[in-house]
Amino acid sequence: MNRISSRLKGLFLATAFAVGTGMVALPVPAFAQVTAFKQAIAEAASDDADIAAFYRTNGYQPIWTGSGEEDLNRRAQLMHAIRSAAGHGLPVARYDPEGLMERLASVRTSRDRGMAEVEMSRVFLRYARDIQTGMLTPKRIDPAIVREIPYRDRTGYLTDLSTAKPAAFFRALPPKSMEYNALIKEKVAMERLLLAGGWGPTVPAKSLKPGATGQDVIALRNRLIAMDYLDRTNARGYDADMQAAVQQFQIAHGLNDDGVAGAETMRQINVGVEKRLQSVMVALERERWFNTERGKRHVLVNIPDFSAKIIDDDKVTFRTRSVVGANKDDRPTPEFSDVMEHMVVNPSWYVPRSIVTKEYLPALKRNRNAASHIEITDRRGRKINRGAVNFAKYTERNFPFAMRQPPSRSNALGLVKFMFPNKYNIYLHDTPAKSLFARDVRAFSHGCVRLADPFDFAYEMLSKQEADPEGYFQSVLRSGRETKVVLKEPVPVHLIYRTAVTNARGHTEYRADVYGRDAKIWNALSRAGVVLGGVQG
Repeated sequence: MNRISSRLKGLFLATAFAVGTGMVALPVPAFAQVTAFKQAIAEAASDDADIAAFYRTNGYQPIWTGSGEEDLNRRAQLMHAIRSAAGHGLPVARYDPEGLMERLASVRTSRDRGMAEVEMSRVFLRYARDIQTGMLTPKRIDPAIVREIPYRDRTGYLTDLSTAKPAAFFRALPPKSMEYNALIKEKVAMERLLLAGGWGPTVPAKSLKPGATGQDVIALRNRLIAMDYLDRTNARGYDADMQAAVQQFQIAHGLNDDGVAGAETMRQINVGVEKRLQSVMVALERERWFNTERGKRHVLVNIPDFSAKIIDDDKVTFRTRSVVGANKDDRPTPEFSDVMEHMVVNPSWYVPRSIVTKEYLPALKRNRNAASHIEITDRRGRKINRGAVNFAKYTERNFPFAMRQPPSRSNALGLVKFMFPNKYNIYLHDTPAKSLFARDVRAFSHGCVRLADPFDFAYEMLSKQEADPEGYFQSVLRSGRETKVVLKEPVPVHLIYRTAVTNARGHTEYRADVYGRDAKIWNALSRAGVVLGGVQG
């Protein structure tokens, strides 16, 4: 950095801007130099309203190309940052540090200097936004990623930099979450592992059980050793040690820890280092999208992890399994954040219009008594007589009725739902379909998130406002009446999608890309110039 700084300092001393290629600068009146510099800035910034506004406000004064120590430090810190961008999973070529250096080195006139000044600001703003809130636009990649990105004011970046200590300013740009820092460390570790050859050959078998022997078991043994789940051994059978190792792998990958290398477990065992590194790179970008205050207490639903957690002061205080939207049609669970305001005990299920018209109407056309456990209501909510309706004459567009399932243990929402009102009609709820929580892959709902332990979740949510949360909840439940229970302190809810996640011990775990969203993001990152650091070109 010192070499860059001294070189740039020499470039931008006031007397160093020679005209043409001569050894001696021609005498140019100072006011003419200033005017040319300002005009160049105005011209170069004319297509960027934020940059133009900043320089108008500061009187067209340089923050990069002046001869003072502060400008020198800003230049040096920017060059260091963009050359180190790959460490954050960003493409260095996107900021073209060498091209920027060449542009600075070619400065000969005040006009050149003004043009270089604006180019430095352009590169800085691109880098600052990329590293703080991501370089991709989520909705352009997948319409179900509807998270609102906490973009900062671009002019504000320039204003803040001009008054801050440059080194401290650049250090503060990346996310400061523990998750981001853990992912950076995992990225380095996986890059080293990739260069070293990864975990070796995959396992040919589609599944293996304890007691099995043969070459496939040896391949599984070697794979588990390479992954550090099994100590070195010459054992040739699927013994107790291998079963324990498979269980540890399953725990680390969100699978049922039965110690049997079934189809899903084997699929995950055979995923290579390159794919896992891609997951880390995508997770870094996702963490930049999520670079915002999450709440002292908040609910975190990780869709590919099929889990819902309550987090207090950065510690998980409750966790339960979840079922999320099926990977078809319009059912995948979207990603967004909102605020949980209340829960409804003994809820009715007001069937979404899409389900009414696409699933129940065709059934009612075949048999008017279909779905008899659900009431058909008019626009005022009054129950209608099915026998008086000719369902055959209606289509998805003109069907005039709604459908409602009254409170009961067999209600599709179970006995409690947790509401964070949003335009996507997504919420957390109980379910009578308990058997689904035993599956490895739990993507079966119409989009909402079903909880394996909804009562315990409710107790924890009420623990901040009720002396006896369980007793209070049970008393409301026993009433059998549909009851709204308001949370005195609303709780943020974040629906995220992470296939690379950090556990409580700081180790990175991996999940399957259930909706294929991370694959889309990786493809977009790759097109933008991101490469895997362990891959040799």
